[in-house]
Amino acid sequence: MKAIILAGGQGGRFWPLSSEEKPKQFLNLYSNETMIQQTYQRFRNWLPADKVFVVTTEKYLPLLIEQLPEIEKEQIILEPEQKDTAPCIAITALYFLNKQEDEVLVLAPSDQYIDDSKSLRNALSLAEDVAISEKSFVTLGVTPKKPETGYGYIQTKKDTKYDSSVFQVETFIEKPDIKTAEKLIKEENVFWNSGILICKPSTISANFSRLQADMWKLISENQNDLKSVYPLLPKVSIDYAILEKADAVYTIPVNFIWDDLGVWTGLERIQVCDNNNNLIRGEVMTSSTQNCIVYTDRKTILIGVEDLIVASTENGLVVCHKSKEQQIKKIINQQFLKE
Repeated sequence: MKAIILAGGQGGRFWPLSSEEKPKQFLNLYSNETMIQQTYQRFRNWLPADKVFVVTTEKYLPLLIEQLPEIEKEQIILEPEQKDTAPCIAITALYFLNKQEDEVLVLAPSDQYIDDSKSLRNALSLAEDVAISEKSFVTLGVTPKKPETGYGYIQTKKDTKYDSSVFQVETFIEKPDIKTAEKLIKEENVFWNSGILICKPSTISANFSRLQADMWKLISENQNDLKSVYPLLPKVSIDYAILEKADAVYTIPVNFIWDDLGVWTGLERIQVCDNNNNLIRGEVMTSSTQNCIVYTDRKTILIGVEDLIVASTENGLVVCHKSKEQQIKKIINQQFLKE
């Protein structure tokens, strides 16, 4: 088994703390270590150093080397630019197939919170067995705790070949509205999609060749000149490009505490708030204020407000009602496009 840490995202939802120049995975949002450092160490707790790889864009290579100086050059896979997870995973599969290596890969985001490395290891060990025996894709599914609209969901059914620890995927549902999410969490065998994918490079190759032939041909025939063809590739997730269409996809439920920290309110789930349910970092004074998240690099006063996200850095200032936090990334992306 090899661990592949996916670290090319821009983390726009955490603006202004996260920026295009230094995205979320390179920040220490809730500990002294950055998120990519924590992810790397989580795998290094039980995998040898030569089994852990990182995929990132050329733009973030200096940050990666600075934060993970122990990683060797040959363990870094570079994308010319960020194109979401489908192209990223395609070039990763080719990287290993070109070396005639077909060991199972654990493709994991670099910016997730997981509280139990041992339980993760046990789930991945089972996933490895399924990925080999079924020549399949395997995901880890998290039991929903509430009707979360920021996560993808997986509808599954029990597979008669396995016990209750392995389910066959029926449908992927991307970030539903609140009414759909409320309905989903009441159903049996429905899980949050953790975004962690387990499979062999040959499984990736076979499915891309069948389901995304044009993309696979463009990448595989231009491996020595990816910079010239990468702008031609669609920006598409592996879920949409492959997993929703693949024949053999399984889910293994996990019980550890997991959060993809895709939004500011995710920090409330893993950190302790004060007596007024405020989560504060920085020099902040409050009065008649509750349920707020405040990350600031300057003296800040909040009076008579609730349910706000207030974040200030040298990059800028955001003041947002918690119910609207999904719009932060959209607005930032629009601004980047204008610039």
